[in-house]
Amino acid sequence: MRSAKITRQTAETEITVEINLDGSGRYDNQTGVGFFDHMLDQLARHSLIDMTIRAKGDYHIDDHHTVEDTGIALGQALAQALGDKKGIRRYGECHLPMDDAQLRCALDLSARPFLVWNVEIPTQKIGAFDTELVREFFTAFATHGGITLHIDQLHGFNSHHIVEAAFKSVARALRLAVETDPRKSDAIPSTKGAL
Repeated sequence: MRSAKITRQTAETEITVEINLDGSGRYDNQTGVGFFDHMLDQLARHSLIDMTIRAKGDYHIDDHHTVEDTGIALGQALAQALGDKKGIRRYGECHLPMDDAQLRCALDLSARPFLVWNVEIPTQKIGAFDTELVREFFTAFATHGGITLHIDQLHGFNSHHIVEAAFKSVARALRLAVETDPRKSDAIPSTKGAL
């Protein structure tokens, strides 16, 4: 089974992430940041990756460290669960509409982390959540998961819809990329022979 458990403890946060790449999208995410939990639930549900996250952070400062460190731990868990990446499809993409918003994600589980972020969120807050933390999460996730990750906003004016469409588009692209390729389940998807 392609699964992993990562525990990350610093002076700022204490985080545990458990994932199963071959799951059904079950989730139980409790980070202490309500809107972020909602987005992580979307990530699990639409990627079909089972996900349990527990996080405690220095909320008296703000939510930055909690969100960023969750991205770090989730990226590490993904990389660990993928192992040598033998048999995976490797690439994934999705155009995802959500009411007024349409987001596009293309990703490569390349072990060469890079984030292209062409998203403009019109408000600084969604409820109590700082919207600039969305980019921080995806930067940490891509860096520690070894993902080349491109997220582009085609249009949209509602901040909640834009952010949720971003998470869902990444989830759907990730679902494709981690799946086993039935035509090449015995090979690493690279001419180099390693990823």
